[in-house]
Amino acid sequence: MTRIHFIILISISVSSCSQKFGSTELKDNFSGTEIKDLQKLKSFFQSHMCGSTDEFRSCIDSLIPYLGEYGYIPILENVEFEEQKEMYSNFESDLFSEIWEFGKARNLRENKTYKSIGLNIEGKYALFLKDLSKRNPDLKQYYESIMGAGNWESMGLLQQRINTNPEYYDLKDPSIQVLIAVHYLTQNDQQKRKEPWTDN
Repeated sequence: MTRIHFIILISISVSSCSQKFGSTELKDNFSGTEIKDLQKLKSFFQSHMCGSTDEFRSCIDSLIPYLGEYGYIPILENVEFEEQKEMYSNFESDLFSEIWEFGKARNLRENKTYKSIGLNIEGKYALFLKDLSKRNPDLKQYYESIMGAGNWESMGLLQQRINTNPEYYDLKDPSIQVLIAVHYLTQNDQQKRKEPWTDN
């Protein structure tokens, strides 16, 4: 009887943890399975950048000064790309294509064309960003610059915004956590992916 109670308590605990990872913008734009995959993505980023801590806020608070000073170098040094690709393959939904799409990136030094990920401007993630920018006016320019370019900005504006206007970036908010994780994992992917482009 005690063992059954223990199993029930663990089940309730796990389900309540997964239910906590939600926000209006996430629920309005993604299915339940996609939200679980977004949680995997966020947890992957957090564990690679901050180790075993389960507190996203303290993790990001400690990272922002380094990101401000060194740009994306701390991300590139800490996130193993092969593991990132494995994380993508463990998605239980089509989340990858709802966030990203592949395009061509020409390397002039090597005279080669590679695959590069960019924003899927017609995917659910773009709609999520639009909804989030309505609630968070500090993200309006971020959203507009991404949609205008069809890609993520690379000048470090996000970490500057978080550092300068922390009142707009509640690091306990799952929407903000997803935004941060997707932003930096995109940069890691764009810098490290070396797959030749094929027209097939």
